[in-house]
Amino acid sequence: MNYPSIFNDIIGPVMRGPSSSHCAASLRIGRLCRDLMANNIKSILVEFDPNGSLANTHKDQGSDMGLFGGFLGWEADDERLPKSDYHISEAGIKVQFAIRDIAAKHLNTYQITLSNSLETRTVTAISTGGGMIEVIAIDGIGVSMMGDFYETLIYCKTPDRILELINRGMSYDYLIVHNENPHFIEIKAQSFPEEFLQVQLASMEDVMFIKKLCPVLPVLSRKDIIVPFVTCNEMLDYNKNKNLSLLELAILYESERGNTSEEEIFGKMRKIVHTIKDSIKCGLQGTQYTDRLLGSQSVNFRTQLQNKRLVETGALNIVVMYVSALMEVKSSMGVIVAAPTAGSCGTLPGAVMGTADFLGVSEDEIVKAMLVAGLIGIFISSQSTFAGEVAGCGVEYGSGGSMASAAIVYLSKGTLSQSIAAASMVLQSTLGMTCTPIANRVEAPCLGNNVMAATNAISFANMALSGYDELIPLDEVIETMYTIGMGIPHEFKCTNIGGLCATKTAKEIERKLRSAAF
Repeated sequence: MNYPSIFNDIIGPVMRGPSSSHCAASLRIGRLCRDLMANNIKSILVEFDPNGSLANTHKDQGSDMGLFGGFLGWEADDERLPKSDYHISEAGIKVQFAIRDIAAKHLNTYQITLSNSLETRTVTAISTGGGMIEVIAIDGIGVSMMGDFYETLIYCKTPDRILELINRGMSYDYLIVHNENPHFIEIKAQSFPEEFLQVQLASMEDVMFIKKLCPVLPVLSRKDIIVPFVTCNEMLDYNKNKNLSLLELAILYESERGNTSEEEIFGKMRKIVHTIKDSIKCGLQGTQYTDRLLGSQSVNFRTQLQNKRLVETGALNIVVMYVSALMEVKSSMGVIVAAPTAGSCGTLPGAVMGTADFLGVSEDEIVKAMLVAGLIGIFISSQSTFAGEVAGCGVEYGSGGSMASAAIVYLSKGTLSQSIAAASMVLQSTLGMTCTPIANRVEAPCLGNNVMAATNAISFANMALSGYDELIPLDEVIETMYTIGMGIPHEFKCTNIGGLCATKTAKEIERKLRSAAF
């Protein structure tokens, strides 16, 4: 079982672009494609299914940008990404896009054919939400690659002698023999085979190709991972008679999942907190970008707040300002943290940072609160999805607000049960949200949804701190959120077909933006 990690699935990646499902995921897919071709790509055909979410959104929501960056070997926060189309052309790589029936079972499916003078390879991959991916086929052969292992693929005529050599010469987590013709042996490990073994393998008569694919996730997997729990109910059972705090439980989970120390976990989250602070600062200084719907509005909000021209709401005004700033940085191709997605990047960070600044708490407490939020995200990730294209935007903004509310209760020195109650109540209030971004840009109504979820987080945190009864346990709400989300019609799940994006005004805005781009 592939257990979620706070730093893989929940809080991260650090990235640029409007959508983690489009930009960060496609970049990671592109990176694996580049490795498969040993950095030698001359032409690429990218195919999307007409019934998927990518057919109408791949260009405007940044899938193309991410793919190009991945093909070029970049990181998800590379400053060149907004101009990746220029750089892919300069690299002499010809890319074509086609919409055709590829019998895709997942809405976010990429079918990519890569060629050079020596070979042609085909990769089928899906974006599963929040920047996470799975390669599901290579050359038509079914695989399952999440980007969390060092993958060695050995194309061969007969595998027997090769397997004998591998078993004598290296340790690995998983070894899979794909018995199609030609065979290929897949080795999942914590590192690539030793150089001497690679030389031996390459010299064998039966070996045709050896491919090495580097991991694209920050926390690697390993064989036989054991975690203490993955759902809220399992956590509560585990914690009976232990009386651990949510923070201690979050550290325990991530330590077991990632095979990392408490110090490493705090260090990773502190870096994320610094990135979020920098993003908020950048947003409040004003952002510029041509291809966007909304301008730099948070700057004027701050001015009005400082001049006492706004209704006094305490922490709420700071949270709204921070959420807006983060969303504006995202929309201007600045660096943000997907938490749990780029489309909802304002909710959790804005709510936690805004509340923390209002309360005057230390950076250490913010780091701890974000880890608490990450644990709530583990429960959601293990039972649902963060992909709005799959289950509507309730799974994005609702999840971010749920995580934030638990973190705010922690910052306010509430109890474990109060944090869970707050998380449950927020999710209950956001069930069934559709995903219909205007003009295919992840700005509106996304900004409003982020603000709503972030302010909900504070409201329900206060209600939980006051002893309000959530009635429905968190796990049951998560399951219900997923069930309702899966029942939302296809045209209302980030496909640019129905909802606000289909209104007359939205289509006119979209037309003007596309005209301005040419």
